[in-house]
This record gives sequence, structure tokens and C-alpha cells, in this order.
Amino acid sequence: MPPALFIMGPTAAGKTDLAIRLAAEEYPVEIISVDSALVYRGMDIGTAKPPSALLAQYPHHLIDIRDPCDHYSVGDFRRDALTIMADITARGKVPLLVGGTMLYFKALQQGLADLPAADPDIRQRLDNEMMEKGLLGLHKRLAAVDPVSAKRIHPNDPQRLQRALEVYDITGQSLTSLTQQTKTALPYLVIKIILSPFDRAILHQRIAKRYHAMMADGFLQEVTRFYQRSDCHAELPAMRSVGYRQLWQHLRGDFDLETSVDKAIIATRQMAKRQLTWLRAQQDGVWFNTNDGLPLTEILTFISHTLPELKIKT
Repeated sequence: MPPALFIMGPTAAGKTDLAIRLAAEEYPVEIISVDSALVYRGMDIGTAKPPSALLAQYPHHLIDIRDPCDHYSVGDFRRDALTIMADITARGKVPLLVGGTMLYFKALQQGLADLPAADPDIRQRLDNEMMEKGLLGLHKRLAAVDPVSAKRIHPNDPQRLQRALEVYDITGQSLTSLTQQTKTALPYLVIKIILSPFDRAILHQRIAKRYHAMMADGFLQEVTRFYQRSDCHAELPAMRSVGYRQLWQHLRGDFDLETSVDKAIIATRQMAKRQLTWLRAQQDGVWFNTNDGLPLTEILTFISHTLPELKIKT
């Protein structure tokens, strides 16, 4: 099987820096972004999107491919990523996938169950049910028909709640049951590099520092532009991204700015915790400690031993 490199890790762990360094070392790689927020145009500051000049020098596939008011599903990602990976391999290069959206990595590796398309009539019925019974009412019904999904999906997550119930109402089977059916595995030899500060306090400090830097760079103004658009709303997947959601709530008058910033930092830490929990289950991943920055020499040595065919271009 052809090789593929995965660079994984929690937010603020140094993943993009490593991908750029590997490309700068003249390895025959092409970078594919594995990030559910970087796909959206205009979401630059709050996603820590690499600067345009850097992207021009080291192009990333699957960045800036959708408007924030459009939807981009995990199925869309898997289809696009597989197509791009095949093209990269055909050119004699190695796909280098980097990002922190673990659901995308999971879908890419394990495949996706054949789930039904959205049904407008059922969606409308679920909207009416939500208006009548509230999110807790939807969550209670989901717990009755699909307790595994109900345990995984937060009661305040209307999009995922409605999708799980929609799948059940269309098929008569739970989302859990359908997603456990046979899937198509990834036809690549995957080498997983996992980056993270091993000291959780350092990771928390980096998260807070990066968020405050985003605010200084104009993150509130970025969200304000979306808030002022008539076609954007708070329930869009793009606007539910961590950081964007909290500033949207501030603009709506729910919280003052300082509270919104605090909530965003806390939410980012919680996201990093979930990412780390998922990553610890990746038994074939090799971890590198980024407490003191990227251990580049150690990583390059690992790559040369694991993929001796991945030689620096001369």
C-alpha cells in the first residue's frame, strides 16, 4: 500500500508548524488540511489559518473551499480527501494530512456507514418538536431510541440531536446501529505522528495566549462581519466552531466581551481534552513532546526509519 503521513494533536500543539517544516525540508509531500473550520473562506483569525503568503509557498488542500454559510460534512471531507490523496500518490508524492478534527481522521481511516440524505419534511417536523418540547425533549426521545448516541451528544447540540433523530425516523434504525455496519478502510499505510505538550498546564497556557493574540489581531471584527450577514446564523456549523460561537453570543447580547473570551478559552481547553482522549486510543500513533517546541530532529529520525523511501528531494 502507498504511504500517508498523519500529523495529529490537540489544538495549539504545533501541527501546522511541523507540516510546513517537513515541506520546507524538501520532502516529496503535499499537505492536506484535516480541519472542519479551515474549509471556510474568511474564517482566518479564529482558526489560526496560515497566512496567505505561507499558503502560497506551501499549498494546503481543503482550505478555503466553502463559504461559511454553506455546509461541509464529514462525508464531503472523506470523498475530497480520498480523491486528493489518490492524485498525490499518482504524482509520486506522499499525502501529508494535518489537523485536529478527529472525526475527519476517524472517517478517513474507518470509512462511513451509508446514512440517508436529509429529509426536509422530517427536518421541519423535528424543528416543530424542538419548539414544542425543547432540546431536552429531543434528547429524551433520542435516549429512548438510541442511548449510545444520546450519551455522546450533548442536550444543547441541536444539529447533532436532530440528525440522530432524523436518521432514526427515516430508517427505523439507530444512528449507532447504522454506523457500526461494515465500512471501507483507508487503502494506505498510515504513519501517525501525534504532537502534544506532555505538560497539560503548558497546553492550557498556549491556548489562552493564542486566543488573546487572535483577539488582538481582530477576531471580534471577523465574527462581526459574519454576524452582520443576513444569510449567516448561529446554528451554522461554521458559526458553531469554538471561539466563533462565544463571540457570536457576545454580539447577540448574551455576555459581555470579557465573559465571552473566558468562555471561549474554557471551551477550547475542553475541546483539547476531547482530542487527547481520542488520540490516546490510537495505539499505532507515535507521540512527540512539544513542551519546549517541535522536537524536529527526533521527528525526522523517526520518519527516516519508518519510511526510508521518503527521501529528501535533491
